[in-house]
Amino acid sequence: MNHPQISTAPPPVAARLRDVASSPVREILALTQRPGVISFAGGLPAPELFDAVGLRAAFAAALADESYGRTLQYSTTEGDPALRAAIARRMTARGLATEADEILVTSGSQQALTLIAAVLLEPGDAVLVEEPSYLAALQCFQMAGARVVPVPCDDDGLDPEALSALVRRERPKLLYTVPTFHNPTGRTLPLERRAALAQAAARLGLWIVEDDPYGELRYRGEPIAPVASLEGAQDRTIALSTLSKVLVPGLRIGWLRTPVALHRALVVAKQAADLHTSTIDQAAAAHWLQHCDLDAHVAGLCAAYGPRRDALVEGLPETLPDGSRWTRPDGGMFVWVTLPDGWDADALLQDALAREVAFVPGWPFFPGPPDRATLRLSFTTHTVSEIAEGLGRLRAAVVSRR
Repeated sequence: MNHPQISTAPPPVAARLRDVASSPVREILALTQRPGVISFAGGLPAPELFDAVGLRAAFAAALADESYGRTLQYSTTEGDPALRAAIARRMTARGLATEADEILVTSGSQQALTLIAAVLLEPGDAVLVEEPSYLAALQCFQMAGARVVPVPCDDDGLDPEALSALVRRERPKLLYTVPTFHNPTGRTLPLERRAALAQAAARLGLWIVEDDPYGELRYRGEPIAPVASLEGAQDRTIALSTLSKVLVPGLRIGWLRTPVALHRALVVAKQAADLHTSTIDQAAAAHWLQHCDLDAHVAGLCAAYGPRRDALVEGLPETLPDGSRWTRPDGGMFVWVTLPDGWDADALLQDALAREVAFVPGWPFFPGPPDRATLRLSFTTHTVSEIAEGLGRLRAAVVSRR
């Protein structure tokens, strides 16, 4: 009797990974670690602006004799009560009334996206996103097996008038948006469009995922109300943010403001993912927020980043080929560039890397057919003089391709 041959090779990875590509941003960052490279590639906070002194004191307090028995122990899934209360106060002060019991602390806002996908998405479900969109969110939704569907956008962001037809055709579960200082474009959705989005979500039966990692980094203009605070969106918006851009990314402290209908499910998903976010890091973050002045710290960040943003934007006319277009963000970390027809950002990147300057090509940020003449520039990591030097190197790369 013949028996089927049993393969001795280990089984393959899960099918859901097959269409999820590695992040080109992470790969380019690995290429730019060598000394002397000026990188406009990563959305990295400036390390010289980290409050190392304040964080040393915060960790010392968290490890004090009267504290370490709690701060080095397992903890509750929802998060440190003092940290949740501090986050709720901060969100309330920024225009979104929030109670501590609405907050779920996560290991960075990237985990928040993963939990949302686990709770709301089945394979084949549709997710509406801006085009272009945050790359790691696209990866997260693709990992869940979702169909990622772009919403038409212009210089002001997504067009709420396009949602009705998209919802009828695609039957999406949720819409994901970064409405303030968007990644990768830097644009900000105006208040009237936010209000229209809130009303459309209520009328069409959509969850909104409002991602706001950059909103406090404003260099000009006045803050705009969060989508989650607007009529029609209050009970159907999952608001998420992080301390990564306003304190330090290494803490990996993010959070979700959860609608009542999803709170329990998100907590269970978090339990299954990692039980809870690092107890000691939460305790240190809570101590820092209680004893340090976040408003003053953010003001210091903006005082440093604003001139860097200006140096980048003002240097682009002499750097890029004639006919290029770019955004002029009021805050955040990014400028989005569209090169003239016939230019390929990947090819330009190779010439730029040879001159020890880097950026991120725009094509990975597109959920649909990509525009290969686009690229993203970040201005936060380098000083004004370093930005000028980097633009000079980029100009040489542009000239070499003419």
